[in-house]
Amino acid sequence: MLSRRVAVVVLWGMLCGCCALSAQESQQSLKLFHEVHRAMGSEVSIDLYAPDEETAEQWMQASFDEIDRLEDLLSNYRPTSELSRVSREAGKGPVTTDPETFAFLEKAVELSRRSDGAFDMTVGPLMRTRGFFFNHGRVPTAAELAALRPKMGWRHVKLDAERRTVYFDNGVSMELDPGGIGKGYAVDRVVALLREQGVKAALVSGGSSSIYGMGEPPGEAGWRVNVPDPVAAGETMTSVALKDMSLSTSACTEKFFIKSGHRYCHILNPRTERPVEDKLQSTVIAPSTTDSDALSTATFVLEPGAAAKLVESFSGAAAVMVWGDKAHPKYKTVRWPGKLE
Repeated sequence: MLSRRVAVVVLWGMLCGCCALSAQESQQSLKLFHEVHRAMGSEVSIDLYAPDEETAEQWMQASFDEIDRLEDLLSNYRPTSELSRVSREAGKGPVTTDPETFAFLEKAVELSRRSDGAFDMTVGPLMRTRGFFFNHGRVPTAAELAALRPKMGWRHVKLDAERRTVYFDNGVSMELDPGGIGKGYAVDRVVALLREQGVKAALVSGGSSSIYGMGEPPGEAGWRVNVPDPVAAGETMTSVALKDMSLSTSACTEKFFIKSGHRYCHILNPRTERPVEDKLQSTVIAPSTTDSDALSTATFVLEPGAAAKLVESFSGAAAVMVWGDKAHPKYKTVRWPGKLE
């Protein structure tokens, strides 16, 4: 059971006195439940509609168990995870892995290829040497960066689908960092699990930066999600109603460090090996949270024109990007639904 009881948030409608409820009346009789679970270095929250608290607890527990399972499988912080094993051993020769990890790596390599390396899950060493993993920001020396260079690059990750093997053709161990898509992938897996259990409406949020709205709340067009304004703290830039869609945001408004008066963003450009400059925020909606997670990072790294082309290459995707600085922000939208508020 969950460590604390699931919270009942809203009761929609009332049971009618007739023997059979219509589909709409049945949906309105559901209660909205909310729970938060600590995992993947952040908080995962779920809001879902269920007929009663016992059912909601069962659905919540199954979802959080799935998230914990995925963290055990794909965490680069845990030396016992399958992803860590692949990172250690694939430089010595082909490593056979399980179907789920292999499919996850196939998706990561595909996203790296489509973004031309703007998304690259091999940048873990760069994140580590700059201190972003443990909130001890520093500027590495040129010699340190040169030493790391042979250990990075998504093109060195060679996958053999027939044998289900992973091999690093540079002959060294590389740190595969799932941070750019890990939460999005976990959200997608939870959504699939909830659908299997018969849930019709739910909002699943991984650290508030990777969100999926399944179905819609009673009487609503979708789950309303506010996109924060990177210029005015605490304000909303725009909103969107998510119905069977995801939303992911990348920004440097919270994770950064200042050294000698210079502000260093935690999002790195894999091709320059430097933190991204002059970008404020990128928000992407897409049918898959795995895709929107990676796209929000890639569009934050790319120049606006290239970022727009990337978004347009994904069916159903849309984006709103803000660059420049707080005094002179510039906005670019791609297929964004409605006007910016």
